[in-house]
Amino acid sequence: MNLDRAVMTLAGTLVLLGTVLAALVSPWWLLLTGFVGANLLQASLTGFCPAASILRRFGVRSGCAFN
Repeated sequence: MNLDRAVMTLAGTLVLLGTVLAALVSPWWLLLTGFVGANLLQASLTGFCPAASILRRFGVRSGCAFN
């Protein structure tokens, strides 16, 4: 798995998890979904993705989006 797919997998998992927890536990979990969306937006505008930086440290090989 390359870095691009790992970031998309992480973001998608967190959005789904936040949505399910908001439906089943508390609407406050929607803050997680909003945080992930805001992070994706700032990453697309600035080119800096904290999740990509962390995953790169764990040895995930780079993809074309996060060179």
